[in-house]
Amino acid sequence: MNNKKKITASILCFCLLGLASCSSNADQETSNNKDEVLISLSNEQILINNEETTKASGVSISNDIIYYEEGKDETYGEGEASDAHSAEDASLHQVVKISEPGTYRISGELSYGQILIDLGENAKDDPEAVVSLILDNVQLTSTVSSAIVVLNAYECAADEASADVDTQNAGFNLILADDSTNTLNGSHVAKIYEDGSQETLYKFDGAIESDVSMNIDGEEKDNGILNLTADREGIESEMHLTINGGIINIQSHDDAINASEDGVSVITINDGSITCLSTLGSEGDGMDSNGWIVINGGTITAVANEQSMDSGVDSDNGILINGGTLLATGNMYDEISSDSSQSFVVMNIREGVQKDSILALNNSNGETIAAFMTPTNASVLVYSSSDLADETYTLVQANTIEADLNGYIYSNIQSLSDTSVIEYSSDAGNFGPGRGDMPRGERPEMPQDGQPPQNGRPQDNQSANGFDQLN
Repeated sequence: MNNKKKITASILCFCLLGLASCSSNADQETSNNKDEVLISLSNEQILINNEETTKASGVSISNDIIYYEEGKDETYGEGEASDAHSAEDASLHQVVKISEPGTYRISGELSYGQILIDLGENAKDDPEAVVSLILDNVQLTSTVSSAIVVLNAYECAADEASADVDTQNAGFNLILADDSTNTLNGSHVAKIYEDGSQETLYKFDGAIESDVSMNIDGEEKDNGILNLTADREGIESEMHLTINGGIINIQSHDDAINASEDGVSVITINDGSITCLSTLGSEGDGMDSNGWIVINGGTITAVANEQSMDSGVDSDNGILINGGTLLATGNMYDEISSDSSQSFVVMNIREGVQKDSILALNNSNGETIAAFMTPTNASVLVYSSSDLADETYTLVQANTIEADLNGYIYSNIQSLSDTSVIEYSSDAGNFGPGRGDMPRGERPEMPQDGQPPQNGRPQDNQSANGFDQLN
């Protein structure tokens, strides 16, 4: 992870190759705790600035959570029985509503609850309507809705549709406090109509759901951890999402990270250690943007569901890799742009590879330049790092490895033992025309039934938990 220097409240970001997509918590993260509103969660009593109150300093506490009600007909919304919840289950939840701009530091545990940010109907046009939410050893679970929801805050890039969008002034900043471990478990809300119409009133797909552009970062040490489990998508932004730091581990039933505005949204990663496992359900991409994905730095593992024709990284408008380290696995290859400034290799393995396989890339001199453990069964692997050069690589599988494992990517590689060569065709980025027999953007060849290769399918009914490999 790259070191970052923070000057008072701002984060000085460095974008590779002149891209203007760096983001920060500019003027939102304060260096003085007296400017923060402290919220201490507890199942017994939620404290605001250490006081027992249900309303203070732009914060209120209630049981009024947005959820999909059971027993409704088709005029109510588009949910199924599995999306519906009883009023009794909903009433268990305490909602911490933030209604004023500022910096809020959250700590403590809430077994049934939600953080809701709503700065008012006019907030999206107000540059001052910005909230920075610092998670400082939080354990939060919502069983009927998202764990964190941003309904109304400033939208900094409403009219921008380009890969180098700048979210520096985004209305929502999620910050992982130094030395903290934060655990969030969230649900979703199926589409609910406005009364008397089929216009959408609410729809939350992510365990963290933001209707506006958002940034994620760490504090000074940049060692704060977010462990997120989602019964649909992990983190969803209706507009843009920029990650500048932190250690983020996501397990989801659908896309682990999603940005959903068609032809507009951008997922930008400038730094951080990010593991996206879309392994709990039967489909899902590791990262999915309806616009662009831009990777400028960080260490990213993006894992599609092994049962579906999904990609580790998937976008509608293009994927650009300009720095960092990326391991992406799945059963489909979504094209990585030739405009990327960092080399990458795409491995189309017709026989597939098994979960927990130790794989390595050897250069023409037989030297191992990269190694990783496969998070799931897969038939397509994408790898990119600054260590790749303009040459042909051999993919090998090893029985044992002497190295340090960070998530699913090895570093400080000392030795491999009992290696065997794995044949693959490759679409090699920035090495000239793609080698092998898989043109860019095409799916690997599949059996006639359209299913992934046999050894790319689950071996039992257990969902991969993945976190046993995470540090």
